[in-house]
Amino acid sequence: MKVRDDCVGCGQCAAYCPFDAIIVFGRAAMNEKCTECGNCVTYCPVCAISEA
Repeated sequence: MKVRDDCVGCGQCAAYCPFDAIIVFGRAAMNEKCTECGNCVTYCPVCAISEA
């Protein structure tokens, strides 16, 4: 998953991640638990996450 610079750090992606694979510190970042399921893409309110 790729997080663009326009991420606002709202945390919606992390809240809906079933694998607890997203850390939000200023902006979202995926850790090694990410399975690229796509939930974060679906729930990002500013469309700042895309499949790489």
